[in-house]
Amino acid sequence: MPIRILVVDDHSVVRQGIITLLEDEEDLLIAGEASDGDEVWDMIETAAPDVVLLDLTMPRMPGIDVIKQIVPAFPNVKILVFSMHNNADYMISAAMSGASGYLQKDTSRDEMLKAIRSIARGELYFPPYASSVIIKNLLKQIARNPEPKVELEEGNDKSIWKMITPREQQILKCLTEGMSSKDIAEKFDISSNTVANQRASIMKKANVKNTAELISIALRGN
Repeated sequence: MPIRILVVDDHSVVRQGIITLLEDEEDLLIAGEASDGDEVWDMIETAAPDVVLLDLTMPRMPGIDVIKQIVPAFPNVKILVFSMHNNADYMISAAMSGASGYLQKDTSRDEMLKAIRSIARGELYFPPYASSVIIKNLLKQIARNPEPKVELEEGNDKSIWKMITPREQQILKCLTEGMSSKDIAEKFDISSNTVANQRASIMKKANVKNTAELISIALRGN
């Protein structure tokens, strides 16, 4: 089945440009489009997208607020931020809110396609520049506040590194270094699905909801 995509941007020219770039791909289907954050909820219910390609700067409801509403309500819908902002605050907020990826609007068509397909498989897609920004910010937060913001399960004070298997430790170390699922899969000669399953297992053991939180407690406990 094709990957169903919902394109969300307040500029019609941008939406049509994205649609034109994607519509000839046999494995992709444009399921709908929306011009502001308020429309997204209804469109998800009617269009049933697999991936939402989301701008952050929109009228009525900002993209970050959209992510915060959509991720817990529709856990199977993946959010790929597509923004003009090369700004650490936007990248970090998107990741912490549950976005599965972040691209700037000057990215290439090939990278956009790669990101969409990766996210649809359950992977994350943060290019090196975004991963680096997110991890550096987490390290700064840790330096300012050594007490972890994310707690493990009640009564369990173990470091996450002691709670996971040796292979999961390898995967987690790569995540803290900003490596993508594809890069990790190639490093250990395993499938991207295996990496995704390992990451999900680590997150369950750490009792966290997204990879940004996982990296935060991993860096604190390393």
